[in-house]
Amino acid sequence: MKVSEALEGALNLPGGARFFRCALQVNPFGYLRRFGKETRFTSETEYNKAIINACRENCIEVIGVTDHYHAEGSKKLVRSAREAGLFAFLGFEAVASDGVHYLCLFDPERDQDIEKFIGRCGIQNDSEKSPIGTEDSLTLLRLAREEWSAACISAHVASNGGLLKKLSGQTRIQIWRSENLLACALPGPVGEAPDNLRPILENRDPQHRRARPIAIINAQDVNDPQDLSMPGSSCFIKMSNISTEALRQAFLDPTSRIRLNSMGPPEPHTEFLAMAWEGGFLDGTRLHFNENLNVLIGGRGTGKSTVIESLRYVLDLEPLGEDADVAHKGIVRYVLGGGTKISLMVRSHHPAKRNYVIERTVPNPAVVKDESGRLLSLLPRDIVPGVGVFGQHEISELTKSHEKLTLLLERFVEQDAAVASRKATMRLELGRSRGQILEIQKAVKAVEDQLAALPALEETLACFQEAGLEEQLKEKSQLVREEQVLVTMRNRVSPLVTVRDELKELIPIDTVFLSGKSLDNLPNAGLLAEGREIFDRLDQGLRSVIRETDGVLEATASELDTLHERWDKQRKTTDENYNKLLRKLQKSNIDGVEFIQLRQQIERLRPLQEQLKKLKQDLQAHEDSRRKRLPEWEDLLSAEYRALARAARSISRKLQGRVQVKVNMAGNIEPLESLLRNEVGGQLGPALERLKSHQELSLRDLAESCREVRSH
Repeated sequence: MKVSEALEGALNLPGGARFFRCALQVNPFGYLRRFGKETRFTSETEYNKAIINACRENCIEVIGVTDHYHAEGSKKLVRSAREAGLFAFLGFEAVASDGVHYLCLFDPERDQDIEKFIGRCGIQNDSEKSPIGTEDSLTLLRLAREEWSAACISAHVASNGGLLKKLSGQTRIQIWRSENLLACALPGPVGEAPDNLRPILENRDPQHRRARPIAIINAQDVNDPQDLSMPGSSCFIKMSNISTEALRQAFLDPTSRIRLNSMGPPEPHTEFLAMAWEGGFLDGTRLHFNENLNVLIGGRGTGKSTVIESLRYVLDLEPLGEDADVAHKGIVRYVLGGGTKISLMVRSHHPAKRNYVIERTVPNPAVVKDESGRLLSLLPRDIVPGVGVFGQHEISELTKSHEKLTLLLERFVEQDAAVASRKATMRLELGRSRGQILEIQKAVKAVEDQLAALPALEETLACFQEAGLEEQLKEKSQLVREEQVLVTMRNRVSPLVTVRDELKELIPIDTVFLSGKSLDNLPNAGLLAEGREIFDRLDQGLRSVIRETDGVLEATASELDTLHERWDKQRKTTDENYNKLLRKLQKSNIDGVEFIQLRQQIERLRPLQEQLKKLKQDLQAHEDSRRKRLPEWEDLLSAEYRALARAARSISRKLQGRVQVKVNMAGNIEPLESLLRNEVGGQLGPALERLKSHQELSLRDLAESCREVRSH
């Protein structure tokens, strides 16, 4: 990959511990001859060469050569392996005086001392096929650790000659619980061990329970190169530099440093490979990250926060905590400083293994480059989706917010794109439904306010009618009603004009997504391009509909105008009679104008009764629709809660009780509290305390209770 000198320098630095595939019980050619093992090889040289080739084919980088209290016959294989680039432990398989077998491995600088160690076990004659030492298991384990600096492994622990099979009772318990015994070997996973021994291996047996669980590795006898392809002959051990002390450290932390072949290969994950700074306070600083990086540990002032905030800045990630955000901006401004360039190399495994370089110069946006150095139109989140970067103080801050803790927990939930899409759609539909209901409620309130005057107007009208004005002004009164009918006619046409105008705005239909450039390189581009013709025909059809609609609406408007004109002519005669009657009524001190105005007011209001009825029907329909949607929404939330609860149980189980994660359904009322304080105000203390007393709060029940109180 084409990288800058800064990143190249970072990649050349040590990258920390990694997994090595190790076969720690390889037998030399002399072992086969001494025990009369069948072999297809006629010479030691041929056998050694085949073993080394098999190691390469099976990606085995570390071997242990362990004959029964014999070391001299193993040296040629060890020397050949080292010359071929493999790391080879020279050692021996010891048989303690109690009959238990152990693999003893030594660092290369102790090669010349191994014969002396064999003699310390009481073996003076190497002519025996499989001698038994004079030291018991406890003494042998102590010598290996305290005097020899050897890695000592209980060999084939559940088989013949193995500790758990050979011994029993208090002797076995004492040796098994010895602090000098750190590892044992099986030919497969613990689940395939004998039923009576499995609880001991899993550290569940009360009598054999150890303060620190024993490390279980796969290391069975390798007598032929083909044996190295068997899962039980090797395992993965994580080390920085290969040594017996590195083995010991791995045995002390088997959960993270030992992988059996039965566990399958590690799941590929996005990796931070290297980071470099150019300019500013950190100019020239380089880091080669470990492939399993997930935490930074160091003393005060060692630069942990600077690395964390640099990662966050180059990846364009926002801190979740408010205090963390202030600290982040402070480090970017005062520690990194303007003009500092941060370069981060990332390895992505999805959809294919590929390296990228993300660069960001303060205060500019980040850019992403591919392996050839070509600038890509991608953002950092496209390369490392879902990545999270947190500082130690931020983690402490997040523990105070239930909502933000839930956001962290969501990282451990397997996301279903279909469910997320349905939730987003439901949220949109419910938001739209809420808006429609509120608008209709406002309309209902406005109409009801207008209709509130109608009873009084009708009461006054009744008084006029008792005085005989209804009959005298009947003709004019009917004209008032007719005029309202004409107004209603035009009102019925108005929504149709609005629909026509909205349809005009949608024409022409956007078909850029079907352009040749958009479909370029698609396998079915020719077929998809036919969609342009389909939409062209749709455009033409809609334009034709609009033209026809224009004509119909214009004709309707003209006809209504003509109708209104004809009605105006009819009204003139009635108005002349009305004016004569008014003059006559004035002589009798009767106000006919007030009566007609009253009639006009009533006629304008009476259609609102039908409108109110229609609005209430619409309101009921929308409320019924929302009522049907809410259970589906609650089902989605319940499914989300169950997924979070499963993730919480999984995390608690993996952390072995050190952290207990619990999720409460509808248990976080912080958003509701904020809403009430901002929108309602006043003395909310007692009410909020009552709300907090509910471990799980149903918002639907709360809303219904609020409506009941309001209705009373």
